[in-house]
Amino acid sequence: MLEYHIPALLNESITGLNIKPDGIYVDVTYGGGGHSKEILNQIKSGKLIAFDQDEEALKNKIDDDRIMLIHSNYRYIKNFLKYNGIEQVDGILADLGISFHQVDELSRGFSFKSEAEIDMRMNKNAKIKASDILNDYDENKLSSVFKEYGELNNAWNITQSIIENRKAQKILKITQLVQILGKFAPRNAENKFFAKVFQALRIEVNQEMESLKEFLKASEFLLKKEGRLVVISYHSLEDRLVKNFMRSGNFEGEIEKDVFGNFKVPFNQVNKKIIVPNEMEISKNPRSRSAKMRIAEKN
Repeated sequence: MLEYHIPALLNESITGLNIKPDGIYVDVTYGGGGHSKEILNQIKSGKLIAFDQDEEALKNKIDDDRIMLIHSNYRYIKNFLKYNGIEQVDGILADLGISFHQVDELSRGFSFKSEAEIDMRMNKNAKIKASDILNDYDENKLSSVFKEYGELNNAWNITQSIIENRKAQKILKITQLVQILGKFAPRNAENKFFAKVFQALRIEVNQEMESLKEFLKASEFLLKKEGRLVVISYHSLEDRLVKNFMRSGNFEGEIEKDVFGNFKVPFNQVNKKIIVPNEMEISKNPRSRSAKMRIAEKN
């Protein structure tokens, strides 16, 4: 049986939260419950609220009265906390990206090594699959997805090839897509190329950038003074948003001034230098190698 998920930077993220025994904490990407378990080990009379939009993660709920596990996308964190009578919290943790289970369960369509349908929905109740994007988006919209979310220089050519092929037959299987785009994959870098293609589709299907922005904005108002925000990202698009927001309170990274000319920032960056896994962690968990962690404290 495959392990559901191995949390990246586990000790570093728990330390970064600066946990109080009676505090209220939120784990917005519950997954296999690895981070949540360690948070519970640190609190006594405190409380933990966890979120996950994948219903399969709910099967991993820890049997503990101090935790509440909510089946929802973390972009709705503010509404759900308010509904449960919680105005502010002491710390929020987000381990972004995709769980091992979602990748390893080939039927979910996240892996380009699968023969499954091109799905990629983190929430299986969502209406739009990755195959819908490939078959229904016009050339400008589809090219934009590959260029913006996959950072592919040949996004337009990739798009034209997809559009030509879908005229003859709908692109529904991963094997179809891999065959269509194989000619664009650089020699000896095929895996990297298809990882970018699949990243782009996954981000679009799950509206990951929009969700991250809404979550970060909400965190500013949900955190108490000196409350901690800990975010682990896995690609430059996520990390850029997190970095800018923690630095300035906006996604452009431009620090604003108040009416008196003083710099106005909602957070203090706890770690000026990005935190990454050490060699020992990477050797035990190679999938953690791209993890980047940033920590901010509410002013």
